[in-house]
Amino acid sequence: MDIDRIDRKILMSLQKNNRVANVDLAEEVGLSPPACLKRVKRLREGGAIIGDVSLVNPELVGNMMTFVVSIEMDSDRGDVYRSFRSSIMKYPEVTQCYQISGSYDFLLIVRVHDIQAYEDFIEGSLRKDLNIRKFHTSISLRTVKFSTEVNLDRSESD
Repeated sequence: MDIDRIDRKILMSLQKNNRVANVDLAEEVGLSPPACLKRVKRLREGGAIIGDVSLVNPELVGNMMTFVVSIEMDSDRGDVYRSFRSSIMKYPEVTQCYQISGSYDFLLIVRVHDIQAYEDFIEGSLRKDLNIRKFHTSISLRTVKFSTEVNLDRSESD
């Protein structure tokens, strides 16, 4: 899907606040409200906007711990990767999963209440997967930056 400068303005604004009124969004990007609404609809239908969520403050559920887990699979076979990608989806503790290049094959972000919950997670998931050669865990001490925004700045002109 091709997006122009105005589409990018719309997307940047919606990433910051997707509850903005269409009238206010239209004014912000320099369009009439009907034209703005039409563009937002096109961006949704075209797959540029893939969802609308509310970000919940993690402090509401207590002091959550974040673990960064690097996983090395036993083999580079496609079926092994597909099986892992499919199996990891069932664990709510895993908030992000990336298939990566380099020394490891996957990187997980795991959020749990405490170290015991993390141990329960690895015993019930990673240690049971016979295709995992090894995994390495790092504990996040502090969140320095967290964003769900996609950088839409471009130097090219439209």
